Amino acid sequence: MSYALYLPTPLIIAAVILDLVCGDPDWLPHPVRLIGRAVAFGERLIRRGGARQELVGGALLVTGIIVLSGATVWTVVRTLQAIAAPLGALAATLIAWTTLAARGLNDAAQSVERHLLLADEASARRAIPALVGRDPQALDREGLIRAAIESVAENTSDGIIAPLFFLSVAGPVGAIVYKAINTLDSMIGYKDSRYLYFGRCAARLDDIANLIPARLTAVFIALSAAVLTGRGIQSLRTILTDARKHESPNAGYPEAAMAGALGVELGGQASYGGELEFRPRMGCPQVSLDIPALTTSRILMWAASALMLAALVMTRTTLAWAWGR
Repeated sequence: MSYALYLPTPLIIAAVILDLVCGDPDWLPHPVRLIGRAVAFGERLIRRGGARQELVGGALLVTGIIVLSGATVWTVVRTLQAIAAPLGALAATLIAWTTLAARGLNDAAQSVERHLLLADEASARRAIPALVGRDPQALDREGLIRAAIESVAENTSDGIIAPLFFLSVAGPVGAIVYKAINTLDSMIGYKDSRYLYFGRCAARLDDIANLIPARLTAVFIALSAAVLTGRGIQSLRTILTDARKHESPNAGYPEAAMAGALGVELGGQASYGGELEFRPRMGCPQVSLDIPALTTSRILMWAASALMLAALVMTRTTLAWAWGR
């Protein structure tokens, strides 16, 4: 058994605990940062003018980053495992830890929340870039809260549910490959004039990678809402009516689930790089967009993550029992 491609359930739980306790310490040479540097270097090296050249160059960059990321993790874990099995298990667990972002997401949202509680909107604007790429100065108090809630919803999928899903099916290699795809999309997967062709492969691959995790996230948020906010059915209805309004085939699902779970309206006008965008509105504004809604979104994030981990453990236990019969 290779820990690079299959991580036993106790080691996945250990990686989750490491994330909960330690988060993403600044001193850690985080793989996502290394992947980001590789993407930036590759773009400078490969990119050429012309639509066709950009399509081909973008596809080459995506392929190279994915192969390099997966091969590096496989080589490190397999080499250490060949020296001693516990070393391979330790390396695989540490790599798995770096793919999870529950603590980091919670802390970033809580920082915005804390500043708003003190009525310090200037500090909240300085904190919001850790969550979203919107222009901070264009956000009023309600805009800050809306942006934070939307980020908590979407990143519950990208930063927690999806990595756990890929850890479960393909070990640390699968989780790192997912993070590479996610990083590529966040850096070059745009539809503006600069990345329309060069980033198309990255965007499409990210859409495919998040197809299952985004929908799992929406379901787990709705299930959590049934207990925590009493709006489980409303969350499910909002998913069915509003999720497909989003321009992304995936991001709308956790955002719609969160809007319904909180009884708020998400979406609307947002400013990026000085340009205004209008996103379809999701949910019904039954509750005001204020600090309690942001607090509850963080609680729902933790609950949905716990449900994902429980589902992972139960599925693996059931499969092991079935195969052992």
